[in-house]
Amino acid sequence: MIAQPPFETFDHTADVGIVGRGLTLGEAFANAAKAMFSLMVDLDRIEPREERRIEVEADDREGLLVAWLAELLYISEVDNLVFNRFDVDEISDTRVVAHAFGEPLDLDRHNPKLMIKAVTRHMLEVASVAGGYQVRVILDI
Repeated sequence: MIAQPPFETFDHTADVGIVGRGLTLGEAFANAAKAMFSLMVDLDRIEPREERRIEVEADDREGLLVAWLAELLYISEVDNLVFNRFDVDEISDTRVVAHAFGEPLDLDRHNPKLMIKAVTRHMLEVASVAGGYQVRVILDI
């Protein structure tokens, strides 16, 4: 079996999709967040100078994925931060507690790419797969 990458992106009409994979649900959520920020900036140029605690709740796993990514997007926009590392401390079907690491956006250093407007529920998927978990979501750009 060929190993799959921890995350990937794919085009979808006027939007863009992301897939996150991991041995655990928390790892899949973390990799989905990395995928989202990889669309926004160059991940390799982000230094973990600031840490933010993220805690979100939802009615189910799919809603939790949307809430998780939407909260990260909100913090990024409001506080002008970009992240490249996500440590999920606790996750269940309805709650995630994690820490995001990054720094203020530097237009010269981070090479801004896409502006993500929202996380959608279109084609939303949180699934157990052979060897772990896979999550998929479409982002409005």
